[in-house]
Amino acid sequence: MNEGKPTKAKWWSRPRPVSPGVGEVGPVEDISGPGADRDSDGDHNSDGDHQSERDYKSDGDYELDRPATTTAPTGVAGAGSPYVAPAEPGAGSGVGGGDFELERPAAVLQGSVSDAEAVGSPSDSVPAGRAPVAAVPAQQAPEDRPRPLHDPDPYSTPPYGEPGPWAPAPPVQHPAVTPAHGTAMPPGPPPLPAPAPLLAPVPYPSNPHPAPAPWQNYDPWAAPGPLQQNGAAVETKTQRRKRARKALVLGAVALALVSGGVGGAVGAYLERNGGVGDVTLPQAAKEAPGRPTDSVAGIAARALPSVVTLHVRGSGEADTGTGFVLDTRGHILTNNHVVEPAGSGGEITVTFSGGESAKATVVGRDSGYDLAVVKVSGVGGLRPMALGNSDSVQVGDPVVAIGAPFDLANTVTSGIISAKERPITAGGEKGDGSDVSYVDALQTDAPINPGNSGGPLLDTRARVIGINSAIRSADGGTDLQGGQAGSIGLGFAIPVNQARRVAEELINTGRATHPVIGVMLDMDYTGDGARVGTKGGGAPVTAGGPGARAGIKAGDVITEVDGQRVHSGEELIVKTRAHRPGDRLRLTLRRGGSQRTVTLVLGSASGG
Repeated sequence: MNEGKPTKAKWWSRPRPVSPGVGEVGPVEDISGPGADRDSDGDHNSDGDHQSERDYKSDGDYELDRPATTTAPTGVAGAGSPYVAPAEPGAGSGVGGGDFELERPAAVLQGSVSDAEAVGSPSDSVPAGRAPVAAVPAQQAPEDRPRPLHDPDPYSTPPYGEPGPWAPAPPVQHPAVTPAHGTAMPPGPPPLPAPAPLLAPVPYPSNPHPAPAPWQNYDPWAAPGPLQQNGAAVETKTQRRKRARKALVLGAVALALVSGGVGGAVGAYLERNGGVGDVTLPQAAKEAPGRPTDSVAGIAARALPSVVTLHVRGSGEADTGTGFVLDTRGHILTNNHVVEPAGSGGEITVTFSGGESAKATVVGRDSGYDLAVVKVSGVGGLRPMALGNSDSVQVGDPVVAIGAPFDLANTVTSGIISAKERPITAGGEKGDGSDVSYVDALQTDAPINPGNSGGPLLDTRARVIGINSAIRSADGGTDLQGGQAGSIGLGFAIPVNQARRVAEELINTGRATHPVIGVMLDMDYTGDGARVGTKGGGAPVTAGGPGARAGIKAGDVITEVDGQRVHSGEELIVKTRAHRPGDRLRLTLRRGGSQRTVTLVLGSASGG
């Protein structure tokens, strides 16, 4: 706005003459200047030319007339009180070579009237019609005056210029500090009180249109300190850190809440809808096919190639059973009741674990032991099953059963040996007892069902220790004929030691021999033990037989065999058939209230 104009000294920075001394009074100059015209209309202009000249030479600042200070007339104010005379129209409007200056505040006359007269009468220097002006005391030396805290403004911008000692301090405002986020903040350092002026301030004429004062909140006399534009104190470093820490904590909490909410919503959506995109199910990687040899899988892997399934048809009957290979010649061991439907003109088909099939013929069978041997021809690559020792089996040993229950070939089940030397009898459908089987069986809880008959019962080394033959059904019967009753955990197997002897005889001779004592038992006896018969179609004791030579008579009750108790005739037959012909037995007899022990050698009888 002032570019290109020479800078003029303002009234607050123009050099001022120093008075002769403190308390001295000099002549008061006419503030309007000599020869100044007075305009009666109050517009401060003597004529149009004068106004134009002033407007041309003025730099655009509006200046007020100096207030004329004079001694108050008598009766207006107290003696010595400064009195401001009303400014006459046109005062200070003359064309001058500088800006208009306000009148300095008049000094209060503290001396006597004689002191005033010594200086001179006001009427000598004041024109007629104007009030006399009080004498002005000498100015303070610049170094004695209080200085503002800021250096003088080189651009002379109010209020930063150097004010005169008579100028009152600018109004200072201290607006209240607005708390941040509703938290009360400690007040800033209190401002220092402004120094009292040397003289009483003279009121300025009121301005009906005050100019905006952006510096109204600035206090030049306050102690130095950081201020904001609105005058509020700047936060300290500790306060800023606390606020930043609080904002960080609040932000973290807000982030956690938002993240939890988003995660919960996404999880709920995925749970309800099963995710997005195609479903890919996790799966374990492929493992090596090998298993420990003593595990069920290891036992089955070694035994299955030697196990076969038999389908028998003949005489209007059909049956399904299991068997296993005995040697490379094609001999297969199974149960008698499996091949019995074939008779002499039936058909037997053998299916191996690999799926190959071959026709088979009966080599020999024995109903008393419920064992039979069939043979296949023209089949190579046969793998015989290893035979174990049933006498070495202990109760609780783990076992594996393989068969074709309900024609489901190569079914593998497992269990333990539940008991040994369990006397089992089965059959007897013919009524003459010729088809009754007497088995000193191994009991197992491995599931055995119809179709398992003739299959192997294996130990942990995949060796045969028994031939699965019978189960105890829920109806209370013992099934050796492959009925449709299911397993209840009571299965029975022929010990392999007995089966081996019978199989050898069937392969070699086609018939099996049975060990006999040479006596006829009373199967209707209900007492404890096996009683020799007293009546019947034949002699109770075979003449010249093992029993007759040992001294056994009709009516004797046999209570023990080799020290083991015998409770019935069936048990005596089972215990006897567990031996070979020619084995020696020790029997305990009860006769007429006395007890005796006899020893005999078992005889032999042909089976059928």
